[in-house]
Amino acid sequence: MRLALLFALLVVPHSAWALAGSAESRSVFALVLHSGPMVQAVLLLLVFFSVVSWAIIAFKWQVVRRARRGSKTFLEIFWRTVRLGQIFDAARNLNGAPLAELFRAGYGELVRLSQRGDREAAPVVDAPSEISTDLGGVDNIGRALARATNEEISRLRRYLTFLATTGSTAPFVGLFGTVWGIMDAFREIGARGNATLAVVAPGISEALVATAAGLAAAIPAVIAYNYFNSKIDTLTAEMDNFHSELLNIVRRHFVKDSRDVAP
Repeated sequence: MRLALLFALLVVPHSAWALAGSAESRSVFALVLHSGPMVQAVLLLLVFFSVVSWAIIAFKWQVVRRARRGSKTFLEIFWRTVRLGQIFDAARNLNGAPLAELFRAGYGELVRLSQRGDREAAPVVDAPSEISTDLGGVDNIGRALARATNEEISRLRRYLTFLATTGSTAPFVGLFGTVWGIMDAFREIGARGNATLAVVAPGISEALVATAAGLAAAIPAVIAYNYFNSKIDTLTAEMDNFHSELLNIVRRHFVKDSRDVAP
């Protein structure tokens, strides 16, 4: 996240100065420099929103891409490998993969329950070792998987709130700057006693820059927020499916019912 923020802080100002080379962009910067203090404060706030939003977008792009690729790789390993121990070793090398995190949580709980049942943990790695329902076996594993799922969803959705906040508030912040700038323009018109286009246009133009800046900050944030939410919803569905699949495997190969054991 810090690297992405540094990238945005370096790239965005450089791009702005590059754009400033044209006559049109110089006129826009002139409008900003000649605007009132309140409008300039609004513009600085919107620049902050925009820079942080782009940093979050760059950071979340990497996180979501790593999660999708890692989960796909883990599923290939999971269905191709027979021994749980080998799957666990492979899962430890897939950092940022939600499905690998779920498997590690479920496998750890399975080993712990096997140890509580006075059985060796090693057979759980290679062969079907049983756990008793008296120990709450499947329920405990299910809760461990649910906790891991919630943690992964929270990690994937981290910082998205800022994008939603930027998308919903930046246009209103820009509108506030525009309204304030128009008030200053009309106040100046009243002081001069002259309402010609040459007097009115510069003040209105300066005020409208704030609205444009608000939209420029909000539009990418809204698009990115919706995009990341869509990808995270897909990853959440994959985690729910894997949750059910892993519990079914545990029930078939590792669980014994205490009612089936002779007294």
